[in-house]
Amino acid sequence: MADSTFELDAFEKRMKGVVESLKRDFSGLRTGRASAAMLDPIVVDMYGQKMPLNQVGTVSVPEPRMISVQVWDKAAVSAVDKAIRESNLGLNPVVDGTMLRLPVPPLTTERRQELVKIAHKYAETAKVAVRNVRRDGNDLLKKLEKDGQISEDEHKKSGTNVQSLTDDIIGEIDSLLKTKDDEINTV
Repeated sequence: MADSTFELDAFEKRMKGVVESLKRDFSGLRTGRASAAMLDPIVVDMYGQKMPLNQVGTVSVPEPRMISVQVWDKAAVSAVDKAIRESNLGLNPVVDGTMLRLPVPPLTTERRQELVKIAHKYAETAKVAVRNVRRDGNDLLKKLEKDGQISEDEHKKSGTNVQSLTDDIIGEIDSLLKTKDDEINTV
């Protein structure tokens, strides 16, 4: 996006990126069944670097209530174990050599409520990010009008388009949240 022009598509792309990020976050919230995607948000601190779990081992789901992680480097097993325990997913790995088995316990009422709160937090963070993109768009429009590159009418029209886009994306976030909420409470 060039600083001297206003392109709604660039802002739409950024907002849709926020939605994709939210979908990834939601996929990591477990709903009672084992899923390899549950471990996607986990980052392992290894060799002084933070690495996604899927870059230090193979994640598989051998049973409906079991996830296994085959760590490639024996020295990384304790770091992977620690990252999983600190992930707030409620999983307690059982270490067997370089294999970590993660039994997925059934969801308790308390855990469901906790997951719903986490889902709402993710959604609120996404909404804030979308509003920040809207603010960037509006700031650019003000600057372009002040610099005489667009008229007041163009500013208002483009501002209305940015707001409409923001409303649509926030509606999509609310819809994703409701779906995830229902999923957590019905499994």
